Amino acid sequence: MTAPLCRLCSAELTHTFVDLGMSPPCETFLTADELDSGETFYPLHVRVCEQCLLVQLPAYIPAEEIFSHYAYFSSYSDSWVRHAGTYVEDAVDRLGLVEDSFVVEVASNDGYLLRHVADRGIRCLGIEPAANVAEAAVAAGVPTEVLFLGADTGADVAARHGGADLVVANNVFAHVPDIVDFTAGLRALLVDDGTLTIEIPHLLRLIDGRAYDTIYHEHYSYVSLLTTQRVLATAGLVVVDVEELSSHGGSLRTWSKPAETAGEPSERVAKVLADEEAAGLHTLEGHDGFAPVVSRVRDDLVSFLVQASREGKRVAAYGAPGKGNTLLNHAGVQRDQIEFAVDRNPFKHGRFLPGTHIPVHAPEHLDAEKPDYVVIMPWNLRSEISAQLAHVREWGGKLVVFVPELEVW
Repeated sequence: MTAPLCRLCSAELTHTFVDLGMSPPCETFLTADELDSGETFYPLHVRVCEQCLLVQLPAYIPAEEIFSHYAYFSSYSDSWVRHAGTYVEDAVDRLGLVEDSFVVEVASNDGYLLRHVADRGIRCLGIEPAANVAEAAVAAGVPTEVLFLGADTGADVAARHGGADLVVANNVFAHVPDIVDFTAGLRALLVDDGTLTIEIPHLLRLIDGRAYDTIYHEHYSYVSLLTTQRVLATAGLVVVDVEELSSHGGSLRTWSKPAETAGEPSERVAKVLADEEAAGLHTLEGHDGFAPVVSRVRDDLVSFLVQASREGKRVAAYGAPGKGNTLLNHAGVQRDQIEFAVDRNPFKHGRFLPGTHIPVHAPEHLDAEKPDYVVIMPWNLRSEISAQLAHVREWGGKLVVFVPELEVW
């Protein structure tokens, strides 16, 4: 069998980072009529390139199939909207943005971030490939174009709207199979002295936090700062600063500029690179050892659900994020182990999780059923959701997380 090729340097991918078996697309929520139809499961076999060290999942599913109609709406997370507001405030102050400035966000979702920009009177534009999500942004007053970014589309947008002083790409860098063409599109959007910020889960924190449930088919790449630099360099972009964030279990926000105006990088860039090197992520061998950790998380999850079933306890899930579906399918969870899930996103109500066929309801269903255990599936929002679920203890219920390790309280 021919090995897949690295999406950055085209070397053959022969070294396994972790293999999670087979799983259906994590955002394909089923209708009742689809439950008796077959589902397609695809490999979740993540490799690391021996040449450039980019950790990646081959494009088993085309991006157009995943993102043209999407189930995730950022505005349903209060903490994520606040995160975006804080970022906009900082970026405006740091870059001296004014009304005549131009801000473009790629993968702008439902306009959750650009609303903060528009509220300041700053010209902005969203680029979002999912038409259903873009429609929500436009309804909220955020100009949005429906397209997939690449070198050609980026140049076309810049020709029609002008170059951007700030381009924002939050949690999208991992979502593109042709990361080189996408990066060229980011550069095409920028004026020559413009700034690009990227937020992406940090591979170092994924490993440290056992966050293997963030591996799914729409996440094609899993990056360190080193590999981020290497990707950006293909379009003449240089990382000049980096922030370490707590979001998504540990993320990086890189600040980059075209090489001709970049200047010297900050000390924080050297610090993060040194941390990665100390953890072994600048060598191929340093990427080994994650698979046994993944197995322990899965085994603890299964043991908890088996014991709860034996004791006659009822288990439900709060939240139906894509990461939760990776976890549940990898562990082989069945509907008799987790009765139902609830989620704030109305699109998911009345539908069923892919693979496990667990039904999804509105949050009020949780209060009506009063299960013994409520599993917080979006563990990265644990603080926010724990506060929302404080009343669960009134009926004797307990909260549970599986990642980074099993915890019941």
